Amino acid sequence: MPTGTRAPAKLALTAVCLGFLMITLDATIVNLALPAIGADFGEPSTAALQWIVDAYTVTLAAFLLTWGAAGDRWGSRRVFEAGVAVFVLASVGCALAGNATWLIVARAVQGAGAAALLPSSLALIVHQFPDPQARARALGVWGGMSGAGLAAGPMLGGLAVGLADWRLVFAVNVPVGIIGIVLTRRAVGHPPRHESTRLDVAGQVSGTAALAAVVAGFIESGHAGWAAPATLLLLAGGVVAGAVFVAVENRVADPVIPLPVLKIRTFAVATGIGGLFNFCLYGTLFCLALFLQRAWQLGALTAGLALVPLTMAVGLNAFFSGRLTGRFGPRVPMIAGASAGLAGSVGFALLPADRALVPFVVVSLVFGCCSLAMPAMTSLAMNSLPGKAGLAAGVLNASRQTGGAIGVALVGALLPATGMWLVAAAYVLVVGLAFAGGQSS
Repeated sequence: MPTGTRAPAKLALTAVCLGFLMITLDATIVNLALPAIGADFGEPSTAALQWIVDAYTVTLAAFLLTWGAAGDRWGSRRVFEAGVAVFVLASVGCALAGNATWLIVARAVQGAGAAALLPSSLALIVHQFPDPQARARALGVWGGMSGAGLAAGPMLGGLAVGLADWRLVFAVNVPVGIIGIVLTRRAVGHPPRHESTRLDVAGQVSGTAALAAVVAGFIESGHAGWAAPATLLLLAGGVVAGAVFVAVENRVADPVIPLPVLKIRTFAVATGIGGLFNFCLYGTLFCLALFLQRAWQLGALTAGLALVPLTMAVGLNAFFSGRLTGRFGPRVPMIAGASAGLAGSVGFALLPADRALVPFVVVSLVFGCCSLAMPAMTSLAMNSLPGKAGLAAGVLNASRQTGGAIGVALVGALLPATGMWLVAAAYVLVVGLAFAGGQSS
């Protein structure tokens, strides 16, 4: 079996990025297919559609940290391959779903597979590219795949629904996953294992409960109201479970999140920006998918094409950010990306209700530059915890996916008019964090 030093670097990076592309693509590809899925299953409520998205992101966020530790203990490549296999099988389940409940459960299993895949992909890149500049460029490609997947998802979902069927959205993962596993076994080496790492079951359970309850509370608020007993009970339960999680993490020997790492300023900044970034991007894409089809009455294919400028801008700027980060450090691209996101979200909030296509395209191009921040924050996080790639990747991406799940739940409950102002406020926080702690590393 090839080792990290002998493996062809480009082939290894391709293998890792293929797996990562699947999980980022599936975080958003379902957005343009939601009305078709709802019509097929007779589930027109926004809450049901939000759970089809958030079942994936909640389990992805909840299990990231445990699988990051598992990768350190059992080997990142083994966990990566297992994650791809679970993801592919769950994708088959999604494609065959006969009702909304079946689809939501399959999406949750997809998220669990993605949780194994994602932190392992970063750990494999760190191992394959020990040189800091080469690693920054590789992380730029990895981040570019993330941007491409997140942004291309709505467009491809619209194309699948418009030209074929929404089930194609999930079926396409099968050949991609198989190719990814074959390439991984041929080209990716085995990073060192840390067998002393133990899994934190109590932290996993309490953390998952906290996230699920908060997300459910936000979704419930969208149709029952903020003062409804179910909303208040879910949010209160999330707060209690969160307090239990913090208490557990302060006591166990190998916590899911070693809380002292959050005292490292650059790492705390990177994880904070990561959560806010996905909150903004996931929430915005969910809102736009419904806005274009419900307010503007566009078909799925037309709505997908309307999002092409945004998807192209996100993908291209994420790739470009890797070079900027390698040359100037992470602060410049993080500030630039957040500033573009702020301007774009204000633009979306001010869009008229009629089909103002030209202003929509202009605002989309501006907003799409937000992805300049993505590889930069990843580089900042990974370089803040040298020798702990699995932990750094797990915490960063748990923060990102938690932010994404809450973004879909909260911004989706508010919908475009109010929701985009909330996104703008979040981008103001990102700019402040980048100025405060995003220095070159």
